[in-house]
Amino acid sequence: MEKQNRIERPQYLQELGKYRDTPLVKILAGIRRCGKSTILEMLKEELLESGISTDHILSFRYTSEALEENMSSKEMYLGIKMQMKDNERYYLLLDEVQEVSGWEKAINSLLEEENTDIYVTGSNSKLMSGEISSYLTGRYIMIPVYTLSFSEYLRFKQGDSHSKKDLLLEYIRMGGFPIVARSNFDESSAYQIVEGIYNSVVNSDITRRYNIQNLDLFHRVVKFVVENVGKTFSANAIAKFLKSEGRSLSIESIYNYLSYLEKAFVIYRCPRYDLQGKSVLKTQEKFYLADPSLKYSIMGFNPKSIASMLENLVYFELRRRGYDVYIGKKETKEIDFVAVRRDEQMYVQVCRNLPEDSDRELANLLELKDHYPKYIVTLDDLAGGNVNGVKIVHMADFLLSEEY
Repeated sequence: MEKQNRIERPQYLQELGKYRDTPLVKILAGIRRCGKSTILEMLKEELLESGISTDHILSFRYTSEALEENMSSKEMYLGIKMQMKDNERYYLLLDEVQEVSGWEKAINSLLEEENTDIYVTGSNSKLMSGEISSYLTGRYIMIPVYTLSFSEYLRFKQGDSHSKKDLLLEYIRMGGFPIVARSNFDESSAYQIVEGIYNSVVNSDITRRYNIQNLDLFHRVVKFVVENVGKTFSANAIAKFLKSEGRSLSIESIYNYLSYLEKAFVIYRCPRYDLQGKSVLKTQEKFYLADPSLKYSIMGFNPKSIASMLENLVYFELRRRGYDVYIGKKETKEIDFVAVRRDEQMYVQVCRNLPEDSDRELANLLELKDHYPKYIVTLDDLAGGNVNGVKIVHMADFLLSEEY
C-alpha cells in the first residue's frame, strides 16, 4: 500500500515502541482487515528509519493462500532461521500466524535460541488459548487492534469539505474498516465489502475451525446478537427466539457459538458490574460488534438502530483508550458504561437526543455520589454544559476529546 494513501495509526506504533527490544513477543490481535498488516508495514518503516538494515528485518505472511499445505511449526521455524545469516539482532514481523498449527513452538524457539525481536499478528484469539500460555508464559504482550477510531477516520478524510459532524454521521453509517475508509464507496458497495469480510471470518475463522455443521442455525444466532447489540440478553433468550422460529439449539451450543464469535473478534462481551457490591456479575451481559458496518451489512441500514450503534462507538472508544468497560448496575438502575483504568474511573450514559432521552440518564448519574467524571454523550446539536457535575457532550467531541 502506498505510504501517502495510508491511515497513520501512531498509537499502535507508540504501544509497540514501548516494548521494542524487550524479550517479549508482541502480538497484534483483531478482526480480519482491521489494519494489523499495515501496522506491521509501518513498524518496518520505523525500524528502517532508526537505522536497522533491511536484511535484518524479516517479514513473513502466513495467510492460507500463501502457506504451504499444512505447514508445520518446524517448517515455519526453519523457514525463518534460514534467513538469519549472523548473530546480530533480527526483527521478525510475522503476519496471521494462527494459520500455522503450533506456531507458538516455532516462536518460542526463536525467542529463546536466537537474537530476535518478534512481532506477530492474528485474527483469532486462539492466540490467547492454552497453547500460547504453555509455550510463552509471561513472555508475550497482547495489543488489541480495532477498526478505525473517529480521530483516525478524520485524519484520513483530511481535505474533505464536510463538517466534523457530517463526517461523524458518515462514520456511523460506513464504519471504520480501513478498506472502506480509504475509498469513496457508496453505501451499498461499502456494505458489500464488509459482508465479504464477515463471510471470510465466518468461513475461515469459525465454521471450518470449529467444524460447524448447521450453518443456518449459526447464522440465526449471529442475527439475534446483531439485532440486540447494546441490549442485555442471555443464552436462554436466544434459545426462546429460535424456538419461536420452530428451531431448537442447546444452551451449550449457543454459548459455544458466542464464544467462537468472540474468538474471531466479531463481537465483544461487556459484563455487568454491581456498583453497590463492587462485583462483576455473570448474567445478562451485553455484546458489541467490532464495527457498526457489520450490523448494516447483515441487516441493512435502519435509522432506528442508531442509538445502539452510538453505544457501540463509545464502548470501543473506551476500550481503545485502555479502559476495562462494564455496564453499571445499581439496584434496578443501569449506567450504560463504567470505565475503569488502574485507579481512574468514569461513568458514561449514551442517548441519541436531548432532552427527551436524557432525563433518566441524568437521574441515574446524579445518584452516584462519588467524584469520578460523569458524562452524557449525545448526537444532539444542543449538547454542551454541565448539570450538577454531569458533563453533556456531543458524540463527535467525546470521541475526539483528550481529557479522559
